[in-house]
Amino acid sequence: MIYDPESNIISIELSKGPISHAREFGNFIIHLSKSNKPILIEILDASKLVGQFDKLKASREFKQAMAIN
Repeated sequence: MIYDPESNIISIELSKGPISHAREFGNFIIHLSKSNKPILIEILDASKLVGQFDKLKASREFKQAMAIN
């Protein structure tokens, strides 16, 4: 996983291989091979996602759920 602070993008390489095309789902771009195997995921506006996760981790409900698991 690589975070580029200048572009505010997190890139997660799932497997090796050539990228044929990509599909966009909101702030997520999934790069796929010819056989539609996911190769790379990019998360746009990554700081917003990280900020939301930080808020979630601080919530009482999340802490209670994690204590159960």
